[in-house]
Amino acid sequence: MTTEQHSSHAAITVLIVDDHAVARRGISAYFDVLDDLESVGEAVDGQDALEQLAELDTYGRLPDVVLLDLVMPRMDGIAALKEIRQRYPGVKVVVLTSFGETERLNTTMQLGAAGYLLKDAGPLEVASAVQAAVRDEVFIDTAMARKLTQMFGSPAGGIASLTQRERAVLMLVGEGCSNRDIARQLHISERTARTHVSNMLGKLNVSSRTQAALLAVNAGLISPDA
Repeated sequence: MTTEQHSSHAAITVLIVDDHAVARRGISAYFDVLDDLESVGEAVDGQDALEQLAELDTYGRLPDVVLLDLVMPRMDGIAALKEIRQRYPGVKVVVLTSFGETERLNTTMQLGAAGYLLKDAGPLEVASAVQAAVRDEVFIDTAMARKLTQMFGSPAGGIASLTQRERAVLMLVGEGCSNRDIARQLHISERTARTHVSNMLGKLNVSSRTQAALLAVNAGLISPDA
């Protein structure tokens, strides 16, 4: 939905998803004093968000934007983001998190997030990110945008430097798969899997599969419970 579809009297509707009640209620209270933003609900985790979205969809009341935390019990923000974008492509998702790693930003953007804010963002930034999402614009936290600029000015490195196949290998390594397991799942030879693992470790500048797995978790590619 674009801004043009909102009449001058229609507020942008937002579902707030965060496992911390203080954060949810603080954001909701702030929206209450704004004319153009309206909270239509609060969810305590990704699973709760999907259940509330399904109910809202039944009544044709899907929100314009989901404001989504990343670390939550039951279903985290990365998993919820995938499901929301798949089930409700018209609903924009703005991430609000305490994680300032560029890899996690890249992951959420690739999954279709319309914005990425850090939790020390001011109220005006939160409102601006939600409003930008409805205009089909991407809003990135100032500190994160600065990191991206520095990263683009440096030689390629980290998870962003991996090929799609190496990224898939990293996720399987993070899930504890051996080279044989990786070969079977990707339908390649064990020797090729070993080469991909070696290349992936080199690009990430780590010496062990455990270190690579930790990077994958920090980037939100896999769940810590994987």
